Amino acid sequence: MAIKTLGQLSDIDLRLLRVFRVVAESGGVSAAEVELNIGRSTISRHLKDLEIRLGVVLCRRGRSGFSLTEEGQTIYKASLRLLAAMDEFRGEVNDVHQQMTGNISIVLFDKTVTNPLAAISKALRLFEQAAPKVELEVFVEPLNEIERGILDGRFQVGVVPLQRTASGIHYDSLFKEQVYLYCSRQHDFWDKDTVTDAQILAAKYAGLGYMSPNMQIGQQLSMQRAATGYDQEAIATLILSGCYLGYLPDHYAKQFVEQGMMKSVGEATFQYLCEFSAAYRLSPKPSRVVDTFIQCLRQAHDLRAVPS
Repeated sequence: MAIKTLGQLSDIDLRLLRVFRVVAESGGVSAAEVELNIGRSTISRHLKDLEIRLGVVLCRRGRSGFSLTEEGQTIYKASLRLLAAMDEFRGEVNDVHQQMTGNISIVLFDKTVTNPLAAISKALRLFEQAAPKVELEVFVEPLNEIERGILDGRFQVGVVPLQRTASGIHYDSLFKEQVYLYCSRQHDFWDKDTVTDAQILAAKYAGLGYMSPNMQIGQQLSMQRAATGYDQEAIATLILSGCYLGYLPDHYAKQFVEQGMMKSVGEATFQYLCEFSAAYRLSPKPSRVVDTFIQCLRQAHDLRAVPS
């Protein structure tokens, strides 16, 4: 199809774009059926209507699976910005009427729920009390995806390990997390009373495959990564194989330690303290809904609740 000039956007166009977004994020029409609560034939018709409206082919569907075309990728990213802007506009209108409705998308880093210092659940309870009509979406993503999603408006607030700061994102410190290096019962180090730093550096190590405090400390200590995981559960699984050492938060590893399945090694050197922060954009100005959730995070963590 040849790209044609797009005129005014209607409510129908926005509805079609929302359907397309869900299909793209679900990885296909069938997977989006439950999320959208409409039949596959209706979803397919909506996608076709949107393709005709925009004059481009958005996705490929067939035996080889579902994938976005290059134009579809472009439209998907543009739709995220557009829909986020619509949500911001709705939030500002609601502010005028002194009511909080709509939705808010929160994104968390992996395995924060077992950290006794993390009071995110308490913040969610406080927010429900303050804004009962607001619909919540909660995601778990790696750090780079969290930053990207906050900047493009897909997520309004993130809870992230403060390994670095990204331009355009504001950070409020919330809580800390202690991380140690672990081996499993099957590892050669299990029966050793002492393990030297040199022995640890010579052993196979499993690390996270994206920019994070985990990757940073591994690089600082010149650890040689022999296996890669993309969340904490993957690292735990690699450790339990007995083939690799790996870093885990102490609160998450506690269950394995108590069952005699893991122990920490080289605690004097191979450990780090990670600070977690609330991350959000200051421009455009956070809506009343977003600001309220940030205040709930601060209150839950016994921090001074101040305007953003």
